[in-house]
Amino acid sequence: MGKREELKNQVLEEIEAHRAELIDLSLKIHANPEIGLQEVKASGWLTEYLRRKGFAVERDFCQLPTAFKASYGEGKPAIAFLAEYDALPKLGHACGHNIIAAAAVGAAIAIKSVVNQRGGRVLVIGTPGEELYGCKATMVERGGFAEVDVAMMVHPGTENVATPITLACSSLEVEFFGKAAHAAAYPDEGINALEALILAFSNINSLRQHIREKSRIHGIITAGGEAANIVPAYSRAIFLVRAGDEEYLKELKEKVLNCFIAASLASGARLEYKWGEVSYALLRNNLVLAQLFAQNMESLGRKVYPPDPLRGFGSTDMGNVSQVVPSLQPMVAIAPHQVSEHSPEFAAAAASETGHQGLLDGAKALALTAVDLLTNPEILARVKEGLLSNNTPSPGGRGVRGRGNSPSSFDRLRTGSNLSRQGRGI
Repeated sequence: MGKREELKNQVLEEIEAHRAELIDLSLKIHANPEIGLQEVKASGWLTEYLRRKGFAVERDFCQLPTAFKASYGEGKPAIAFLAEYDALPKLGHACGHNIIAAAAVGAAIAIKSVVNQRGGRVLVIGTPGEELYGCKATMVERGGFAEVDVAMMVHPGTENVATPITLACSSLEVEFFGKAAHAAAYPDEGINALEALILAFSNINSLRQHIREKSRIHGIITAGGEAANIVPAYSRAIFLVRAGDEEYLKELKEKVLNCFIAASLASGARLEYKWGEVSYALLRNNLVLAQLFAQNMESLGRKVYPPDPLRGFGSTDMGNVSQVVPSLQPMVAIAPHQVSEHSPEFAAAAASETGHQGLLDGAKALALTAVDLLTNPEILARVKEGLLSNNTPSPGGRGVRGRGNSPSSFDRLRTGSNLSRQGRGI
């Protein structure tokens, strides 16, 4: 048995030794869901656990109140495992971020012994607010990943996938200001702000017929009036606009905004709008990292499949990290294909026995991949080169090869059956 295989056996044993603690940590976070930038309990539990395991912990990392950085070792390379721990409003951990957090911690603890023997640093970077605020993008802007050589995390899903596809995404907040009046006695004196918003929805429904296949526009009304007998003087909504590439996202944003401008002109209600300060970038899959992860995951008995470019996608602020650091965000199956993320059924899966196994296998595959990086400088160099030569296809309907065509980058990683769902993140 070679030295690398000995180290890999050591990290597997470490994760097994911490099995009960990692599951307990995951379940505590799951049972106490906190939305973005309010993850006080989760960040506290994670940092305290890491501190007890010998990590130096920095709270309020990048000036974000529930972000943190925990580090062990010195020098290079610096391998970062990213933890998410925010929940969804009303649904709790229906995206399984409790598993993401515990897997990151488990992988980092397991790698300590490798760092002791081979040098380098292992980091756990706590990244709050993925669902609502895209805090990783803010952390990138504030230099939070400047010292990181490789960033990795694992996301629960319905299939084992090394190279998930995502969409670029921007948020839009809109407000319409009208004029209140008695809806029965003096409707002619009012300006209906809710009607303006309904018109905008109708405009967007018409626009959807003429946008690229993988683009998405969806939103909710967050304010629409006070009483049925009062002409609504104010309405408010939040929309997300997604596309398969950055250029088309820019074009689509202009078209979406025109839907609201037209509604304002038609109704007489004044429009105010604000695009989100943060946009979610496309995830640039590092194919060298992905291949290593796929091999390590399959060594644990899980078959890894390529993504299905014909199915739906979500967005993630890990995409922003992947623009500046070689990155990996694979999926590990914890639920059947028919279960959708962001659903009560997926929330239940995140605290189930299959969820626990996904956590442990995800942590193991991450740790095994880190062993490959820490013990083979040539592989690490290839990973870094991959950041410059990344050729991950976009899901925008152009340049993505489906089955039956020439092999894509994903096909070269692993062949397998189509997936039923590729959603993740927001």
